[in-house]
Amino acid sequence: MNTVVAGITYRALLGRRRIILLLVLPLGLIALAVLLRLFGETGQRSAMLLMDNFAINTMLPLLGLIAGTGVIAPEIDDGTIIHLLSKPISRPVIIRTKFVVAASLLAVFGAVPTYVSAWLLVSNEDGIASGFALGALLAGIAYAAVFLLLGVLTRHAVAIGIIYALVWETLVGGFMPGARKFSIQQWAKSIADQISDSAFLKADVTLGFAVPALIIVTVAAVFWAGHRLRAFSLTGDE
Repeated sequence: MNTVVAGITYRALLGRRRIILLLVLPLGLIALAVLLRLFGETGQRSAMLLMDNFAINTMLPLLGLIAGTGVIAPEIDDGTIIHLLSKPISRPVIIRTKFVVAASLLAVFGAVPTYVSAWLLVSNEDGIASGFALGALLAGIAYAAVFLLLGVLTRHAVAIGIIYALVWETLVGGFMPGARKFSIQQWAKSIADQISDSAFLKADVTLGFAVPALIIVTVAAVFWAGHRLRAFSLTGDE
């Protein structure tokens, strides 16, 4: 990766209003955990509902969308990507650097708050907190790659990302069991289920499918994004 590109990307994301969006969701998750703790709604069932419905199903894909598209889509939209592409830096290196930035933000704003909120409710009872934190970390990395790719492929990355997260993963995955095998959210839950011994958590996708799927999707998305950026001309036309 290129440290100069990484520094520019971090400053662009953390210095704009996106930092507010990145903070609102994890702070909301922790606030909900604190409220449940204060009003006595603790226990594995409450923790599981919060982790499942908010942390994994809502917060994580939205954070992935903000960070994944945010590291490159705005530069393509306003044309400033041309200045970066004119530098003697390999385009796959640019993509890998931006992917690392997005993935690191998902780790900080996604996995860490997930662990904290689960720990507030049940400590690390039956491995719930560590299980969901690891699931959120690996799924967040995959989301970063997928949404980064969308940012390179289309100027409508945010709209398509929202459709994917809300329609495919939430609606279609909720009503069609077969579709759950191709859901990053379900892969995250498989990892959490493997680590946690809680009776309230039951994954719909086997770990043997989830882990290879996460690796393949992440690597393929980053590779494809690098390939597409190579075809991006200095005039902005593809």
